[in-house]
Amino acid sequence: MSNSMFTPPRRRRVYRRSGIVRLRASLLALFAVLGPGLVSGFADNDAGGITTYSVVGAQFGYDLLWVVLASLLALFVTQEVGARLGLATGQGLMAIVREQFGVRWATFAVVTMLLANLGDTVAEFAGIGAALALFGVPIPVSCLLSAALVVLLLARANFGRVQLAFVLVGIGVSLAYAVSAVLARPDWGRTAAYLVVPHGNLTAAYLLAVVGTVGTTITPWGQSFIQSYVADKGLGPQHLGASRLDIGLGAALTNVVAAFIVVACAATLWAHGHTSIATAADAARALGPLVGHGATILFAVGLFAASFLGLGTVPLTSAYAACEVFGWETGIDWNWRQAPQFYGLLSFFVGFAALFIVIPGLPLIGVMFLSQVFDGLLLPIILVFVFLLAGRRRVMGRLRSGRILLGLGWVVTAVIGVMSVALVLSQL
Repeated sequence: MSNSMFTPPRRRRVYRRSGIVRLRASLLALFAVLGPGLVSGFADNDAGGITTYSVVGAQFGYDLLWVVLASLLALFVTQEVGARLGLATGQGLMAIVREQFGVRWATFAVVTMLLANLGDTVAEFAGIGAALALFGVPIPVSCLLSAALVVLLLARANFGRVQLAFVLVGIGVSLAYAVSAVLARPDWGRTAAYLVVPHGNLTAAYLLAVVGTVGTTITPWGQSFIQSYVADKGLGPQHLGASRLDIGLGAALTNVVAAFIVVACAATLWAHGHTSIATAADAARALGPLVGHGATILFAVGLFAASFLGLGTVPLTSAYAACEVFGWETGIDWNWRQAPQFYGLLSFFVGFAALFIVIPGLPLIGVMFLSQVFDGLLLPIILVFVFLLAGRRRVMGRLRSGRILLGLGWVVTAVIGVMSVALVLSQL
């Protein structure tokens, strides 16, 4: 007979209550850790990412869905190691690079990242302007208002509220593009098959699309952002397990949203021969006659929300990186008086990028091109720093990455390095 039959009813109730209390405490501890991986993952699907996925779906149909699935593994590996560095050291990436490799290498890395981030921030403003222009809002008005709003959000709200805002916006983007994919009525069986088996002809345009799809998922600013965010949140080595879950969820949601965008455009634009689109806003306009005005609204709302999330995270990464190099106070839990350099730089990066949108006649396409070139050059360099640091026991302590994770990381770094060089050479 079971021992529980001999346990008095009152004691059994106490056992059940204590079990519920322990479960509740475990869930609260888990939710306290969640955030960096989710926010970083959501932010990867910014204006540039949505444009890339839209163009890929319109021009290649379902052929590149396998790249979306393959990039999920690469994103998890790189983000896991970046978060692990933050957990082990309590510092951002640029601060550790300065300590371990010297001021010159840190300065080189941060200057290149800031230049690339400027182009990425301009792209976020362009996405916001294009999305709201579909509803009749003038581009200068939408960009200036969004710039003021994001600076106020980051400067006035505490860490928890900022994170909640980021996560809610990310969930909204995910829902918008999930519904868009459903409205497109794709062949889901065909979609599943193209996810696991590569398709398409190996042409120069196809290779460029592969590089663009991977490059918009794994970014230099994203690698730096997650480590700084983990440190700013105050997480430590004891949070490794929950942090991995956070990163896994973020990577999965990032690539699911990417797949939804590709599928929505493949099932509509590509299927009807509308392959000549240049931006996500073009895709939103073209979806209306094919699927209905609701699809245009959803696509535009998703583009606006994703661009706004990118506008919050990319300049934040720039401010983190610059302050880490110079040893200034950094973090959104500090107020403006406690961290004037941090908020001053954050405001400068947002405001300076906004000027590129409101000044008439400025070559925005050229600025975006230069940001892609800098991203392509910087990402392999950043990943080399990351994996060199991840293998150093004096830096990582007991969180030093194992051989399998390091091996996967170096493979990912090598592949991305080759693709980045190919992308830069093809653009030049």
